[in-house]
Amino acid sequence: MISAARMAFTAHLLASGPGWSARDIVCTAGPHDRPFEERHDTVCIAVVMEGTFQYRSAQGAAVLMPGAMLLGNHGTCYECGHEHGTGDRCLSFSFTPDHLESVIAGGPGTRQMTFSLPRLPPLQRFLPLVAEAEAARDDGDGMALEELALRLAGAVTATLADRRQAAHAPSSRDERRITKVLRWIEINTHERITLAGLASEAAMSPYHFLRTFCAVAGMTPYQFVLGTRLHRTAVRLRRSDESISAIAFEMGFGDLSTFNRRFRRVMGVSPSVYRAQFRRNAPG
Repeated sequence: MISAARMAFTAHLLASGPGWSARDIVCTAGPHDRPFEERHDTVCIAVVMEGTFQYRSAQGAAVLMPGAMLLGNHGTCYECGHEHGTGDRCLSFSFTPDHLESVIAGGPGTRQMTFSLPRLPPLQRFLPLVAEAEAARDDGDGMALEELALRLAGAVTATLADRRQAAHAPSSRDERRITKVLRWIEINTHERITLAGLASEAAMSPYHFLRTFCAVAGMTPYQFVLGTRLHRTAVRLRRSDESISAIAFEMGFGDLSTFNRRFRRVMGVSPSVYRAQFRRNAPG
């Protein structure tokens, strides 16, 4: 799991079973809190739900933002820092090495037992899982969390099988600028967002900003904005009875037909079918 000794955090155990556990971790540390070296006592896959922070381990250093996956190897020392902002919230899944090995053995081409990267960015293929995970966290559904732990572990290891780490790491100054933009997007996702406006927020030219954002975040600004909007929309569809159009417009989608097309492409079904499926499968 993620620990944060001597830092302001809470870790609430949501569910557990043989070889796995799920915890809701809320950290309120900020730039004035000095990070301390910690150690992963299990294999960890943590989904960032809110906030940004820096993660450093033997696999390298990376900025973690909403939708990203923190990857921690069993026995590895690490640090989490909040150099550019305060607080974060993660849904952390922990696995014993034996349990993770049994998961990996079930997937083709995924035989690597250790993570080679410190994180995966907020990839669109993970959006349905992230939305389900947030809903399961809030519902306290142990069975759903257990299923999600297995699906998430399989998806992460399969993705890592074909992924390579970037050759050049961004500077700390560029990392700080992009982290500022990531937090701005998280707060203002519903607003009209342009590449030029984000570049101005980072005090960079659009071209330099685009290259630097990709290096830090592992994806383009458009992909991050779209993924954030779709994730929040999926959660709202599960939680409320508001009309789909009202939710879409509030989340920053200006055209309903475009929203429906993007939602279907990423989530696999239309917004109305997605909501109906959740209600049909909801306990009660």
